Amino acid sequence: MKSVTIAICNYNYERFLVDAIDSALEQDYAATKVLVVDDGSTDGSRAIIASYGSRIRAVLKPNGGQVSAYNRALDEIDTEYAILLDADDLLYPNAVTEVMRRFDSGDYAKVQFRLDVISQDGTGTGVTVPHSDAPSDCGTLLREGWLYPSPPASGNAYKASALRRFFPIPETSESRYGADFFAIYGVALVGRVASIGRSLGAYRVHNSAPQDVSFANSEKNNKAPKAYAARWSALRYVVRDRLDVELPPSFHDFSHEKAIFCSEVYGAPLIDRWRWFAFESRDYLHSIVANPFWGVAKKVGTIGLSCLCLVPYAPLSNYVVRFISNPLARRSTAAH
Repeated sequence: MKSVTIAICNYNYERFLVDAIDSALEQDYAATKVLVVDDGSTDGSRAIIASYGSRIRAVLKPNGGQVSAYNRALDEIDTEYAILLDADDLLYPNAVTEVMRRFDSGDYAKVQFRLDVISQDGTGTGVTVPHSDAPSDCGTLLREGWLYPSPPASGNAYKASALRRFFPIPETSESRYGADFFAIYGVALVGRVASIGRSLGAYRVHNSAPQDVSFANSEKNNKAPKAYAARWSALRYVVRDRLDVELPPSFHDFSHEKAIFCSEVYGAPLIDRWRWFAFESRDYLHSIVANPFWGVAKKVGTIGLSCLCLVPYAPLSNYVVRFISNPLARRSTAAH
């Protein structure tokens, strides 16, 4: 039986850490190891980690950021396969079994699966991510600049040797965070990606509600575009140096363009909304019309919804932005 390591990278998440570790220990796949990398936590995380004794392997390091934690985890992982689990997320008991079944069905560098979105207190929201499966040959499209549909960090299982083709990632002040960005997209350049179209874990969102314009836990919409651009630039450097792969200077991704759309249109006066659509929406519309992962119906529907932001009624415009940006808003609408 092939061995798998669930590596939990933690920083000051003591209130969620037990759920994450327990979910890793409760896997029904016998050859599962659990590694916890604590990135200099100052809360009670280290006492929690110590309470598990020999049931887990622990690495306690000074704070260096998520990239530093991923780099250290890859140094410590001694199995052929790995799942890099965020400390505020959790896996269902059959996750590793299902992932390994898919790895055994073909030559894959990564197997991804959907995650149920839960609120901060663990309540289910009825939303899952991602909404689309990735094609197996994501690398070809990535070389053209298209970021493929992927779950957040915890919804990905990797062949460790594939990650080591381009890890460790340089640790700089600009690249402390977003380690999952490098893993998710870098791995597509060294092997095929498989998708499991059902939820095998849960992704916890903090301070997000149907009435919010932002969704997820990283940068808010006004900060995400800059962060994504910096990570793409760093990824280009890493894969050029390690893999001799030249990625284009810019990338295409609806989530990225959506963040710009939201920051420019949400709450803006009517004249500013029209001005943005008239002069600055080209990349946003291209990420919809040319999107290789979407069907025609989804493209037409998204463009139609976006155009509703041009009506001279701000409450409707703002609602449409929330609907496009935040999956929880869509679920709330369906529930009513």
